Amino acid sequence: MIRREDDGALTILTLDRPDKANSLTRAMMEQLIAALTDAGRTHAAVILTGAGKVFSAGADLDEARAGLATDSIWEELSGTMAALPCLTIAALNGTLAGGAFGMALACDIRLAVPTAKFFYPVMKLGFLPQPSDPARMAALIGPGRTRMILMGGARIEASEALQWGLVDRLVAPEALLSEAHALTTDACAAPERHAGRIKALIPRVWSH
Repeated sequence: MIRREDDGALTILTLDRPDKANSLTRAMMEQLIAALTDAGRTHAAVILTGAGKVFSAGADLDEARAGLATDSIWEELSGTMAALPCLTIAALNGTLAGGAFGMALACDIRLAVPTAKFFYPVMKLGFLPQPSDPARMAALIGPGRTRMILMGGARIEASEALQWGLVDRLVAPEALLSEAHALTTDACAAPERHAGRIKALIPRVWSH
């Protein structure tokens, strides 16, 4: 349910479970962690996207009821993404919800389609967000807006997400992957590990 395509120095990982809004099972997350770890060793750029019209609805409902919603694998997944020594782009093909936020927040660049919505209903569900997510979110949009999402249950439209800095650019659905691909061109053509050396120079106000 994770589709991997390698194109030279670029790896594209697609959440491929559109009939379930790309909700994540533990097996899918394990597969993602393995693919990200491998790509980080050998590739200059990674694009993460989803099939269909939703990026990810978060945890698979059946597995969430069995404990996946609070499993430490979410933190392992976002931490793996954050630590990659290459350029990472989240190409958000639709709505982003719940624990899936962590993957996107840990990416270097976030592109989104104009119809995407963003919400993280941990207050409503009685869960805590994954430990690194609030800090990463606050680094992008500030503490007040982070509280609006995590504590106030706000559902953010794509245009507002762009205004806040939660995403970096809005792109028409038919151009999303080509735009993401274009942003990886220089990294993929650069000398080996050069993308990682530049990435290390850019300050981050959150830790892995």
